[in-house]
Amino acid sequence: MTLTGVRRAAGRIRWYVRELTGEATYDRYVAHARSCDPEAPVMSRRAFERSRTDAREADPREGFRCC
Repeated sequence: MTLTGVRRAAGRIRWYVRELTGEATYDRYVAHARSCDPEAPVMSRRAFERSRTDAREADPREGFRCC
């Protein structure tokens, strides 16, 4: 495998892991928020994750959390 092939494979693995863990969700949120209203403030990553967790826990259809 060439260096280019290794880089391409590493990039795909990185993309997959970011999608699997939900890390890319914040990046999509920022892009969407800035495209809709560039002047509006964007939540910090911590505030975004807190909001996402609160919404997930408020809706029992999203998943069950025992603790």
